[in-house]
Amino acid sequence: MSRDMIDTSTSPAQADARAAEHEARVQAPHALGAVDLLAADTSMDAVTLYVHDIDAMVAFYSTAIALDVIAPAGGASSAAADRRSGIVTLGRGRTPLVVLRHAPDMPARRPGEAGLFHTAILFPTQAALAATMLRVAEHAPQLYTGSADHLVSEAFYLDDPEGNGIELYVDRSRDQWSWQGSHVVMDNRPLDPNGFIRTHLNDEVAAAPNAQDAVVGHVHLQVGDVERARQFYVDTVGFEATAEMHSALFVSAGGYHHHMAMNTWSSMGAGPRAVSLGLGEVSIVVPTADDVSALADRLRHHSVTVAHEGAGGPGELLRFDDPWRNRIAVSAAA
Repeated sequence: MSRDMIDTSTSPAQADARAAEHEARVQAPHALGAVDLLAADTSMDAVTLYVHDIDAMVAFYSTAIALDVIAPAGGASSAAADRRSGIVTLGRGRTPLVVLRHAPDMPARRPGEAGLFHTAILFPTQAALAATMLRVAEHAPQLYTGSADHLVSEAFYLDDPEGNGIELYVDRSRDQWSWQGSHVVMDNRPLDPNGFIRTHLNDEVAAAPNAQDAVVGHVHLQVGDVERARQFYVDTVGFEATAEMHSALFVSAGGYHHHMAMNTWSSMGAGPRAVSLGLGEVSIVVPTADDVSALADRLRHHSVTVAHEGAGGPGELLRFDDPWRNRIAVSAAA
């Protein structure tokens, strides 16, 4: 089968959005005290999506992205049984990447609203990414939207069948990243998906792409105001800004290029989200329960309403909304 299956043409709007995303440069450093920062080992976890057609969405993520249905911890589960329960978790190995919640009566997200821009799935090697891109080319080429060499990473973009954005990417090693002070240099250089597949795919990985590890590397949101996003995600939550411009903000913990990003490219001036299909919850993992408690205290200090479940015990979980009602959940790794 030919591996030149992806149409690399993009609409002007898609090209402008992708170019804007990685022209970001920091305008001014923003410093927080170490006590106010999220721990360096902070990472992202599965993104929850409310979906209209759970069968079609499970089929897409299983077939085109090569994810497996993950049974609940301690129990055996089939994909059919999960769909009957209305919640399906998909990932690689035991690592969840996407949680689908069946919500057939929810309205669709309206244009211009805040919400999800994309969930970015990070692969450990170029071969693993190429194998998944081959699956996209074979099973969902019409959903492909673009690609870019961002200097820190190589990335490909597509939408799922209900319009939720997805990025599939691999990082370059950190010693190849460039920094201007405390801020990372990113760009938006051409990257041919067909050439990438031909160069990096090998038959062993292509035969079982779902055997390759993957994690949620970052989550990119649409918000109504970038300065307000900076005040919330940097000044309050404790990320560090790694790149800023008038229409987008990139933030991270521990010197990563970004764990989260926020833009206003199609949502400038948006207010709090209405309940709708699409983003349900963004999940963040911090190293310890003490880190969860510290964040809860910091949020309360800034008058953010929090739901703090199981405080001080195993399974401690913190939930809160950003100014646009994008729901955030924070838990401890240990």
